[in-house]
Amino acid sequence: MKKVVAVLVVLVLAAGGAAWWLLRPRQETAPVAYKTDVLAQGQVQQTIRATGTIEPEDLIDIGAQITGQIMAFGVDTQGREVDYCSEVKKGQLLARIDDVTYKAEVTIAQANLTTAEANLAGAKADVVQLSAKLRQAERDWVRAQKLGVGDALSQKDFDAYQSAYETAAAALDVGKASVKQAQASIAQAQAQLEKAQRNLSYCDILSTVDGIIIDRRVNIGQTVTASMSTPSLFLVAKDLRKIEIWVPVNEADIGSIQVGQRVTFTVDAFAGKTFEGKVGRVRLNASMTSNVVTYTVEVATENPDGLLLPYLTANVSFILAESPAESLLVPVAALRWRPEGWAAPEALVGKEVIFVQDEAGHPSPVAVKVGVSDDIHAAIEAEGLTAGDAVITGVLTAMEVEQASAAGENPFLPKPPRWGRQRGKSGGNPPPRP
Repeated sequence: MKKVVAVLVVLVLAAGGAAWWLLRPRQETAPVAYKTDVLAQGQVQQTIRATGTIEPEDLIDIGAQITGQIMAFGVDTQGREVDYCSEVKKGQLLARIDDVTYKAEVTIAQANLTTAEANLAGAKADVVQLSAKLRQAERDWVRAQKLGVGDALSQKDFDAYQSAYETAAAALDVGKASVKQAQASIAQAQAQLEKAQRNLSYCDILSTVDGIIIDRRVNIGQTVTASMSTPSLFLVAKDLRKIEIWVPVNEADIGSIQVGQRVTFTVDAFAGKTFEGKVGRVRLNASMTSNVVTYTVEVATENPDGLLLPYLTANVSFILAESPAESLLVPVAALRWRPEGWAAPEALVGKEVIFVQDEAGHPSPVAVKVGVSDDIHAAIEAEGLTAGDAVITGVLTAMEVEQASAAGENPFLPKPPRWGRQRGKSGGNPPPRP
């Protein structure tokens, strides 16, 4: 009997628990909290980004063609000794090499030339003398021929006159050859003198252009040696008001680079300042580093204020396309986000959409036409949307909801526009106060 009562009690308790479970008040599904951002108004650019180095447009490496010791430096346009950053003019003395040896070589060459000229004068005098002897021998030979061999002229004398004439003619030819040899010696001596004088002139290192000295690579007392290669003494930039940026561009992007294309760039030395230039040339000599092929692109730009210094690193953006100045800009994340399980209605199939929250806080699709994008913002055209409207970019996580609640915010309500927020070149303007 007791066992039956216990079983009945258990059944009654189980039935009561089941009834409570079935009849308990049902809790509504928790609403979804969305991440939102605002539409901005501005301009967006599609670019290819790369890093390059600022280079002078014309860079002249001035060297020495002779061997010797640096004895002194010249003076720049300000009257100061030539050094780094000195301004120089074409033909201005930069440095002087010890010229004692080269002066001696000029003196020797001049002496050799004088000797050769004297030898030529002697050879010409010999020709005059030999010409006179030939004429005398010719007259004797003519008389001998008229007399002939007989009682008045023996055969021996006849042969002697003939031999004397032929010998005089040969001697004159030798004299004329000596004159030509002396003339050649003069030409050789003259060339040696010019060479010695040219080497002497090389002792003065002159600037070949108007420009600024970027680098001075020698000191007074240092010996420069010109052998198989020319030693470099000074590096002169022709005109720093015109500079270039040498930018290595990946082979995957080089097809989008065109001569004359607009370029913007920044340098860390002047943060917040943007400079502009144009593509001047795409070099064909590609280079490979770690199996990556790159082409060097030359970007030409003006530097009237001299702010941009040689060899600064430039962060370059090649502009492929840009939207109008007052375009409506949407975060790219809003274009990618879709509600879970959402299927596009027939009217929106094949169209780009973004989602806004309706009055109940639910996502509502809006068709848009997407233009230029920089992977952060995209320019769009959409009816019914203006700058400052909130768009959905994602769903808040549980932790983000807790953090918002702890901060006293209601994460389930639509976010009001955050005026003044900017990303890159985009930004919103608040509506006028009533």
